[in-house]
Amino acid sequence: MLSSKALFRMALLMVVLYACGTSQPARRNVLSRTSPPANQRPANPDAGKHPDQTTFTRPEQITKRKPREVRPTVNTKIERRDEPETENTATAPATYRSPAYYKNITDSIQRVAAKPSYYKTTENLFKEMAVVPDPKNPAVNSAWYTTVNFDARKPNFVILHHTAQTSAEQTLFTFSISRTSVSAHYVVGRDGVTYQMLNEYMRAWHAGRSKWGAITDMNSCSIGIEIDNNGTEPFSDAQMNSLIKLLDYLKDKFGIPQANFIGHSDIAPSRKNDPSKYFPWKRLADAGFGYWYDSSNLAEPPADFNAILALRVIGYDTRNQATAIQAFKLHYIQNDNTPMLTDYDKKVLYNVYRNY
Repeated sequence: MLSSKALFRMALLMVVLYACGTSQPARRNVLSRTSPPANQRPANPDAGKHPDQTTFTRPEQITKRKPREVRPTVNTKIERRDEPETENTATAPATYRSPAYYKNITDSIQRVAAKPSYYKTTENLFKEMAVVPDPKNPAVNSAWYTTVNFDARKPNFVILHHTAQTSAEQTLFTFSISRTSVSAHYVVGRDGVTYQMLNEYMRAWHAGRSKWGAITDMNSCSIGIEIDNNGTEPFSDAQMNSLIKLLDYLKDKFGIPQANFIGHSDIAPSRKNDPSKYFPWKRLADAGFGYWYDSSNLAEPPADFNAILALRVIGYDTRNQATAIQAFKLHYIQNDNTPMLTDYDKKVLYNVYRNY
C-alpha cells in the first residue's frame, strides 16, 4: 500500500496537471478595434456574454448631453452683396422682432463690438496708407521719392437700395454684426430719420457682383444708401424728403454727376430688383438726381436706332440682353418688366439715351 505521504504527493500532482490543462475565457476590451487571436475567439456568438468578460461602457452612455436649446431664428440678411446671388425678388424675413428689440441689441453691439472694431479697422487702414513704398513691390528698385500733389480718392456714384427688411432698426442690427458681410454708408428710415454708418471715403459692401459701363467694382467708387422698405410697398414722403436732402449734400460734397444716381437693379440686372418698381425715380430726376423723360413730348427714335447699343451707352450690362431690358424697364417704365421693348419703350429709351 502506498503511504499517506505518497498519496499526498499524487493528489498534489493531479491538482497541478488539472490547473495547467484548463484555460479561462479570453478577456477583451469591447471598445478595442483589435480582435483577439483566432484561437481565443468564442466558438459561438453567445460566448462573448460570459459573465467573466471584461466590458467597458462608452462615456456617452453614462452621461448624455442635453439637446441644444432651439433658439428663434433672427433674420439678419439683406443680401450678401459680395457673393453671387440667384434670387431676384425681395423676401420678407422669416422671423421678425420689434424695433425696440433690435434697437436695444444693436446699441449693445455698437458699444461692445462694432465701434471698437470700426476704429481698429480704420486705424489699420491709415497705417497701410502711410507706409510707402510697398516693400513687397518687386518693380520698385530705387529710393522713395514723394509727391506733394495728392488727396483722398472720392466716390463718383450713388447706389440706391431697399432693405428688404421690416424696420430701420433691424437693418442697423444687420450692419452691426460681422457674419452678414454686408453694409452701406447710409440708412434712411420710413420716418425720415437718416443714419450714417460709414465714412464716405471708406468702401462699403453693398453692390456686390455688378457692372456699370466699364466699371466692374462698384463698391470702390460708390456710396451705398439703404432705404427702409420691404420691396412691396410705396416709399413715404418723409423718407423721400430726407433722401433728397442727403443726395443734395453728397452731390455737392463730391461733385457727383446727375447721371450717376442709379439703383442696384441697374448695376446688377440679373440678380437684383431694388429699389423696386415703387421707387419714385421721376421725383429724384426732377430734383437733379438721375435722368427722366418728358412723357408728353417723346421724340421718335430714328429708323436705324439700336436699342441694345443705347442701353450699353447708358451703362447697362447687355451681355444678357433680356435682363438689361428688364432692368431698364424697372427703372423707367415700372408697370411692365417683360424682357421685350415695345414701341413706347423704345421711345422712352431713346429720350433717356439722348442725355448720355
